Amino acid sequence: MSGGVVYTETVVYSAPEAWVKDAPYQIAIVSLDEGGRITGRVRGEAAAIGDRLEFIESIEGVHFFRKSA
Repeated sequence: MSGGVVYTETVVYSAPEAWVKDAPYQIAIVSLDEGGRITGRVRGEAAAIGDRLEFIESIEGVHFFRKSA
């Protein structure tokens, strides 16, 4: 997985117990370069619809992205 473009996004304020310490945090549905879409968290600068994201890593089944430079 290399990256893609933000299809839609939102900010989570009321997180599940495992992620409560991270709230608020942004999640996005990403249209992948390889095709298809995946839900992931956005680290760093907030992303908007249409922004390009790059894949960083997966932790416990959660995919993390950041805005491309």
